[in-house]
Amino acid sequence: MLYSLHETGYYGATPLRLAALATREFWSSPLNPARLTDFGRRMFATADLVTNLTRRYRRPEWGIDSVEIEGQTVKVRPQTVWSSPWVKLTHFSRDMTDMRQAGRRAVEPAVLIVAPLSGHYATLLRGTVQAFLQDHEVYITEWENARGVPVMEGRFDFHDYLDHVRDMLRFLGPRAHVVAVCQPGPPVLAAVSLMAQDGEAARPASMTFMGSPIDARHSPTVTNKLAEERPFAWFASNMIYTVPPPYPGMGRRVYPGFVQLYSFMSMNIERHQEAHLRYLQHLMADDGDSADKHLEFYDEYLSVLDLTEEFYLQTVDYVFQRYLLPKGELVHRGRPVDPSQIADVALLTVEGENDDISGIGQTQAAHELCAGLPAELKADYVQPHVGHYGVFNGRRFREEIYPRVRDFIATHESRVHKGVQAA
Repeated sequence: MLYSLHETGYYGATPLRLAALATREFWSSPLNPARLTDFGRRMFATADLVTNLTRRYRRPEWGIDSVEIEGQTVKVRPQTVWSSPWVKLTHFSRDMTDMRQAGRRAVEPAVLIVAPLSGHYATLLRGTVQAFLQDHEVYITEWENARGVPVMEGRFDFHDYLDHVRDMLRFLGPRAHVVAVCQPGPPVLAAVSLMAQDGEAARPASMTFMGSPIDARHSPTVTNKLAEERPFAWFASNMIYTVPPPYPGMGRRVYPGFVQLYSFMSMNIERHQEAHLRYLQHLMADDGDSADKHLEFYDEYLSVLDLTEEFYLQTVDYVFQRYLLPKGELVHRGRPVDPSQIADVALLTVEGENDDISGIGQTQAAHELCAGLPAELKADYVQPHVGHYGVFNGRRFREEIYPRVRDFIATHESRVHKGVQAA
C-alpha cells in the first residue's frame, strides 16, 4: 500500500510540477524583460525549486568521457561487456592511441569495482572510477533496480549476489583485482573464499575492502544498532512492499529505495532544509556555479533503486543480526565459507576515522578472518578526518587514499607476474 501511496503522491503533484515548469520557463526566457529583476529572479528560483522537489529522479549518467593521464587527455567509452537480468558489468574502455601518446604502452591491471546494492546507483562511485581510470582497466557493477525486473526473472538474494561476483571475476580472467565499496564487503570476501577453496585460476590477485561491514559487531553505528534492536520480523513486516503497475517488476516484493532515502533524510532533515534554502538564495543571487553544485549532489542523492525482498532481508539477517561470516557460520549453497583458506590473494582494508555507517574495526576484521594469508600480503589504512563517503570519494580519497590503493595493486600485480614467469 505504501508504494502505491508514494506513486499516487507523485502523479498527484503533476499539476503543480507542470505549473512550476511553465513559470520557470517564463521567468528564464530571454524574451522576458523582467527576468533579471529581483522579482523575476525570485519567481524563477521558487519555480525551479518546486520543479526539482516534485520531479522523478532517474538513473544518473556517468558523464565520464575522458581522463587525464600524464598530462594527456585520454578518451573513455563506457560499454557493457557482461550482463544478467540483475546487473551489467561496465568497462570504461580507454582509447589506446591516446594511451600510447600518454606513454602508457603496457597492459595495465584490471580492476573490478563492486558497487553497493544498498539504495543508490553505481554512479555514486563516479569519483572512484575517475581515480582508478588513471592507472587501471576499470570494470564496475551496475546493479539493476528491482522494480524494473519482471517477476518471471525469479529471485535475487545474497547467494545470487555472491555467484554474480564469482561469474564476473571469471569473465575478467586470472588474477584481476577486486575492490568492494561498503555493502559488498561480506559477499565479495565470501566469493573469494570459495574461489580459493576451489583453487580457481580466476581468483583475484588482490582484494580491497573500503568501509565494509565485514564484522558489524565492531564499533556499532546508529545503522547497526537499529538492526540489532529490531527483531527480524519487524523488518519483514515494515520494510517490504509490493511494486505497483506500471513498472515492469509489478508484483515483486521489494525494499523500496524511497523508504531508505526518507529514513536517511529524516536523520538530517535540518541540514537538507538549509541546503535547499541556500540553493534558493544562490538562484536569486544569480550564483549559477553554487546552484549547479547543489543540483549535482541532489541529482545523485535522490536517485534511488529498490532491492529485492530476499536480498534485503538476508543482508539484514546474515550481516547485521547473526554475523554469519565473521562467526564462521556462513553456508553458501550447502558449502561452508572459510576465509582462512585464502592463501595468495593480497588483502587491503581502508576505513574512515569518522565513518558513521561502518565503524572503525568493521572492515579491519577481514584480517583476522583471512588467517591463512602471510603478513606481507596484508595491509590496513585508516584515513583521518573522513566519514563514510570520504573513504571512496572526495579530495582526501584522491590525494591520500587512492595512491595507497594504487601502489598496493601495483605491488601485487608485479608479485603475480613474477610468480607466473617463475612457474
